[in-house]
Amino acid sequence: MEQFAVIGNPIAHSRSPEIHHAFGQQTGRDVNYEKILGDLEGFEQQVRDFFAAGGKGLNVTVPFKQRAYDMCDKLSKRAQEAGAVNTLIMGKNGELYGDNTDGTGMVRDIVEVLGQPLEGKRVLLIGAGGAVRGVIGPILARHPASLTIANRTVSRAQELAEVFGCDYAGFDELEGPFDVIINGSSASLGGDLPPLKDELVGENTWVYDMVYGKEPTVFMQWAFTHGAKGSDGLGMLVGQAAEAFFLWQHVRPQQAPVIEQLRSEM
Repeated sequence: MEQFAVIGNPIAHSRSPEIHHAFGQQTGRDVNYEKILGDLEGFEQQVRDFFAAGGKGLNVTVPFKQRAYDMCDKLSKRAQEAGAVNTLIMGKNGELYGDNTDGTGMVRDIVEVLGQPLEGKRVLLIGAGGAVRGVIGPILARHPASLTIANRTVSRAQELAEVFGCDYAGFDELEGPFDVIINGSSASLGGDLPPLKDELVGENTWVYDMVYGKEPTVFMQWAFTHGAKGSDGLGMLVGQAAEAFFLWQHVRPQQAPVIEQLRSEM
């Protein structure tokens, strides 16, 4: 049986094994997928040992995505744009290949599962950290009318905007309403709301929070109060896993049933 795993620290909370096992059942693949608690000192050796023992694919999560990037012999365009790796594959010639499926996973969830087009839309992306950097390329690939990055520290938003050729702004400079607002900041993790003006949301605004939970996040509650519709990021978790599964198994699983399964268990 082919061996797959996810490595991170902490890792006990990870839903990745049940997601990949569900994909395996869907597609008739016998998937052995485990969690590995990453060693903060010996992460690189753990990766080498995993593949030396015959491992076929490894997912990487916090806090090791940058270190995984640095280990790779070859990188996908998505990984190069993101500056981080969440999916590792060992090539036949012993070269370590790194990809990043986070942004593609999110965009597939938004466009294909949730049915919200990005083409021709005025999109606001909140935050300027690693999570945001990883989704900019896939968003732009869907040809929005415009993409504006907003962040408390404007210089960080400016840096990303200059790399990707999109717009940036401080929160006080934003003028709405936007068609789509995506929250990629860490504010939701702490129950905080970015300093967003109410006018950014109109009656046709659609919102997405990369964070997910049993209850709507503070950002989602704010947006819903002002008439928006949208979703949290549970589908992004499933979407990035589906893209990794496709890279390893060369078959694309259905995401919606697995999202529903996870939602029912929350």
